[in-house]
Amino acid sequence: MSSPSRTRALMAELRRSLGEDDPMPPRIEPLRIPDPPIRVFPKPRPRSRYADEAAAHTTALVGIGRVGTRYATPVVLQFQAELAVAHAAVAAELPDGWADEHGLLPLRSRVGDHREFLLRPDLGRRLDADSLERLRSTATKGVDVQPILADGLSAVACMGSGLALLEHLTAECTQRGWTVGTPLCAKFARVWLEDEIGQEVGCKVAVILLGERPGLGTGDGLSAYMVHQPAIGKTDSDRNMISNIHARGITPPDAARRLALLAGSMLEQGTSGVSLDLSPLVAELGDAGGVGLREPQVREPLVFVGDDDGGPE
Repeated sequence: MSSPSRTRALMAELRRSLGEDDPMPPRIEPLRIPDPPIRVFPKPRPRSRYADEAAAHTTALVGIGRVGTRYATPVVLQFQAELAVAHAAVAAELPDGWADEHGLLPLRSRVGDHREFLLRPDLGRRLDADSLERLRSTATKGVDVQPILADGLSAVACMGSGLALLEHLTAECTQRGWTVGTPLCAKFARVWLEDEIGQEVGCKVAVILLGERPGLGTGDGLSAYMVHQPAIGKTDSDRNMISNIHARGITPPDAARRLALLAGSMLEQGTSGVSLDLSPLVAELGDAGGVGLREPQVREPLVFVGDDDGGPE
């Protein structure tokens, strides 16, 4: 029998010196890791008194506080619900035939479909050939004010408070002795579409009432853009606008009154946009013409989280 190699002999001697002659390594017992606490309740951190007072004057999420390093569950759920409302508003489309059903002259921009409308704002600023011909042959010409109802980025707003705003604005202008153009409704419309429409009918002031870009929980908001002597080539500096028109913001009757005040100033001064002097209207426009706090606003809860008693928090 041959003797073990020099290496094997050295390894055997090393094991003996370490008190373990077994070639298998010693068994290592697993470490005992203590169980975590059954429940961990991070201390809620409410918003500051300043944020609490500021939140009363806006529907924005101000000073929402936290629990540990995260938002509280009701805040997260409310945010997700409001985001879903905004997404649904952007995805909504004005049905074909809706304008005819409500006694409005139907118009359409050069956009082919809803996807193209979102990707090509430039096509939403001009009428297609059929609509241009319909406008020229049907609409009343040479009026003082031409209102235009449009879908914009929220067909939900157009079909909701849009009709009410159009009716109230028409009534406000008529009461002031102004001539009002044929009621129109434009599909796949952007703001600048009012320039071509106003140019074609030869109005003094064009007003486009369209669904504004939805924010959190405000998928039904309208914006109104006004321009004096509308014509293709006008820029945003030539316009005046009022936004946040909905039941929880500026209501349609109030918005119509303010728009009529702006239209009156445009007709009187012969201009609009940055060159329009609004200083005489500060008292009549209310918070739109001043720098004070808004009236207290209420944020509508969309989600309720049950408490320990089973009721809503």
